[in-house]
Amino acid sequence: MTLSTRLKLSAMMFLQYFVWGAWYVTMGTWLGSTLHFSGEQIGLAAGTTALAAMISPFFVGMVADRFMATERILAALHIIGGIVLFFASTQTTFGGFYGVLLVYTLCYMPTLALSNSLSFRQMTDPGREFPPIRVLGTIGWIVAGIIIGTLGLEATATPLRVAGCASILLGLFCFALPHTPPIEKASGTRATWSDIMGLDALKLLGERSFAVFVLGSFLICIPLQFYYAFANLFLNELNVTNAAGKMTLGQMSEIFFMLVMPWFFRRLGVKWMLLVGMLAWTARYAFFAYGNNAELVWMLYAGILLHGICYDFFFVTGQIYVDKKAPGDLRAAAQGFIAFVTLGVGMFIGSWASGRVVDAFRAGSGHDWNRIWLVPAAGAAIVLVLFALFFRSNDVNQESAVNS
Repeated sequence: MTLSTRLKLSAMMFLQYFVWGAWYVTMGTWLGSTLHFSGEQIGLAAGTTALAAMISPFFVGMVADRFMATERILAALHIIGGIVLFFASTQTTFGGFYGVLLVYTLCYMPTLALSNSLSFRQMTDPGREFPPIRVLGTIGWIVAGIIIGTLGLEATATPLRVAGCASILLGLFCFALPHTPPIEKASGTRATWSDIMGLDALKLLGERSFAVFVLGSFLICIPLQFYYAFANLFLNELNVTNAAGKMTLGQMSEIFFMLVMPWFFRRLGVKWMLLVGMLAWTARYAFFAYGNNAELVWMLYAGILLHGICYDFFFVTGQIYVDKKAPGDLRAAAQGFIAFVTLGVGMFIGSWASGRVVDAFRAGSGHDWNRIWLVPAAGAAIVLVLFALFFRSNDVNQESAVNS
């Protein structure tokens, strides 16, 4: 891969996640504090990404890499999405905002897989070349949070407009990306339902360990969505200054733990890595439940900094486990299936459930966050215990999994 291509792919990743980080983190604060949406409405709005994650595989499987060059699809989706997101920032009713935001997420979510796919097509050694490029995406998310938080824009519609402008810029930049035509063997062929949804991976559920892994991953994603939908609103109600900027400490820890994951993986293995990730989610919510913006503010920082373990030890380890567990001809289907179950169905249910819980513990103009955070803490702890009792992974070679 040439230096020019590396720089273009890095810029693409930076903008890809800058866009998402600019609007998603602080949306709950704007909707709750300024537009006075209910907790359930905020949760459903946050869940549009999960709903789009369930639907977008249909688009990716039927169109992308079959009929159009990937960079052109990316350009169209980001330009259209940017316009739609700007329009979403003008909505003040839940019905109007939810409908427009859903249209936007249907444009955006397919670009996550497409940007990865385009990158892999340019690489001769993805295992070595992709991580340094992908980390620019995390840096883009961090930069977006720092800008939004430092400028004090969290309770306004401006973050959506910033993201919309960045999305249009990214769309235009996509025309400069390396030409990535449809894969020859797939071009013009019909995509089957099994291909699109990864249904071939269902045969793996016949093995108890994989079935327990899928069920545990689905269940743990329900309490996970409490953080993504309501952490920024929570911090702002506690009057934490520059909450969005401070939340980027989570992405910084994510980079650190990604770098040290191979060391932990060799010593802990799949099961214990997953369990540590689940334990981190439980601890994060406990810290949020009992922390405050005074003498116990360290608990808030600890909960944020646990993000690296929460994300890397659970999601990344899960992806490695699926890759090693599935036969070569089922790996793509298995990854698609687990993404549908977790990032799609699990997160969508979590979005709705988290909103209902937040509404149940409304206190005056704010919320009883202690009782709210204890709910996902208890949920994550229950999944942790059940997973520890029933999951087995002795047949997976952990060291080769990390090095592959």
